[in-house]
Amino acid sequence: MIKKLRKKFIHIAVLAVTAVLVLLCVIVNAATYFSVDSQLNQTLDMLSQNEGRMPEKPPTSGMQRGAFPDKPFTKETPFSTRFFVLFFDDEGQLVKSDLGHIAAVTEEDVSEYCAFAAERGAGRGYTANYKYEILKDGEGKNRAIFLDCYKERQFLYRVGIFSVIATVVCIALVTLIVILLSGKAIDPLVKNAERQKQFVTDASHELKTPITVIATSLKALEIETGQHKWIDKAKNQTEKLTELVSALVTLSRMDESDPIHKLHFPVSDSVRETAESYLDFAGQNGHALQIEIEPDLTYYGDEYTVRQLVSILIDNAVKYATAGGTILLSLEKTKKGIAISTVNGCTNITPDDANKLFDRFYRTDKSRNADTGGFGIGLSIVRAVAEAHDGFVRASLTEDDCLKITAELN
Repeated sequence: MIKKLRKKFIHIAVLAVTAVLVLLCVIVNAATYFSVDSQLNQTLDMLSQNEGRMPEKPPTSGMQRGAFPDKPFTKETPFSTRFFVLFFDDEGQLVKSDLGHIAAVTEEDVSEYCAFAAERGAGRGYTANYKYEILKDGEGKNRAIFLDCYKERQFLYRVGIFSVIATVVCIALVTLIVILLSGKAIDPLVKNAERQKQFVTDASHELKTPITVIATSLKALEIETGQHKWIDKAKNQTEKLTELVSALVTLSRMDESDPIHKLHFPVSDSVRETAESYLDFAGQNGHALQIEIEPDLTYYGDEYTVRQLVSILIDNAVKYATAGGTILLSLEKTKKGIAISTVNGCTNITPDDANKLFDRFYRTDKSRNADTGGFGIGLSIVRAVAEAHDGFVRASLTEDDCLKITAELN
């Protein structure tokens, strides 16, 4: 249990930090992209307002100055801004080109960019290492401005690469730190669980002696006075207390770090042998026990606890099955291991009750009452055995009002 708790803590902590760091990485890259894109749009606005020409001095109007707050216009701006402008008619024929502010584009390349601009509708976008703006007035006087953004794209690429690397490194460091410190983080819970387990173990051992004395005294009293209903009731309650103490010790043992010892064993034979030993018990209680076991299955697990799981499932089904009903026990192979199931008729059990059957000491008011002799702890042992085998248990109601309990062992 402690190992599973520690693993769960590590998974949750690492997942939470990973989500935050990934979100931060996305935010940083998105903010950087929108900032760069905004600066490019500001430059395109400036060129568009001057009909494809770079002004030699800053815009003088308040509106224009406010339009370019992120990239101030300096004396070097006309020389550092690289762009070219194409003028073309409605048929896509080049009318005029301005290549004076670009060195990477020659007259031979103009026709390709002109055809691109003619195919596109009016608006802005990216192509290769340029951000463009295409204006079409419908009168044959169309204009396309291509603004060089190679440095900006390289900047975005570097920011993206570095932020991803930094995120991965941070996640790895956080994972290492969480693994190293997880023991201290859950130490209070571990100590509390250890104290609780020690209390159950000590209390169970302390109870064994008085229960044994009471049982022996009752036998002696019965020999002296003969059989009596009050002695029988006391003996029944003593037996129930013995079963309860044994169950508590089993649960306490299942909470240990390594509660089971796994070996390969013929699980089909073990389950069948255990189930067949309950045929008479089921018959005496008015139930037919039907056994369906997939033959020749082997399993890597603890044979003793698997047999115990089968015994508890059948005993539980016999105690709480509808009078005269048939109980089905089945064993089948799954992708990861095996599945052991019981199906029996039941009354007055709701889906909500089915979800709580594996809680310790849980019994529904009507169908799992004290008359059955159970403590509501057997299915808790079933769940503990399944989890010790890296599996799980589930309970569900079938369409014909039967209770199906399945333990999958991986």
